[in-house]
Amino acid sequence: MNVERAGPILYSFRRCPYAMRARMALTTAGISHAIREVSLQAKPAAMLDASPKGTVPVLVLPDGRVIDESLDIMYWALNQNDPERWLAPGDAMADLIATNDGPFKFHLDRAKYGNRYPGSDPAEHRAAAVKLLLELEERLNAGAYLFGSAPSLADVAIFPFVRQFAHADAARFALEPLPSLQAWLTRWEASELYHSAMTKHAVWQPGQG
Repeated sequence: MNVERAGPILYSFRRCPYAMRARMALTTAGISHAIREVSLQAKPAAMLDASPKGTVPVLVLPDGRVIDESLDIMYWALNQNDPERWLAPGDAMADLIATNDGPFKFHLDRAKYGNRYPGSDPAEHRAAAVKLLLELEERLNAGAYLFGSAPSLADVAIFPFVRQFAHADAARFALEPLPSLQAWLTRWEASELYHSAMTKHAVWQPGQG
């Protein structure tokens, strides 16, 4: 059941994994919001005024409050309405998400964008990333989702980054010993929620509302 809200504004970039997970949480929570798609090469002044750090996503609430960390946006949305009980695992999710946002993201960036990190070895970082994915594989061997038989905030917080890693070299990812993780990724990519969150929007221009 959707919950009608005075609409927050979400500054977003469609392919950004952080923005992706924020959109998925807002959608699941049934919170009506306006998406302002931005160009990362020409960030709008309104977004920078709201959040000078200049990264997406940025959620501007009707009362003027700003939430500019994706995980905080997810928790804010689900604390308004959590129809799928994504918050049910509670604090047990914290370490898994921290590993994704910290070590896994570190290795993902250096495996995918090796030219941006002189002196790093993309192959070593890829191997380190796969080692962390094997920990997710173990969890998914025991259940369809990271915390059992139902999806949680952890699944959605981590999914966009696994997707990014998989798509960096899809043929190689398909050969990794990660069948449960691969099936999990395929389910999320086929989900109505994911497709809804990935709707294309034209780049927002000031004055469009």
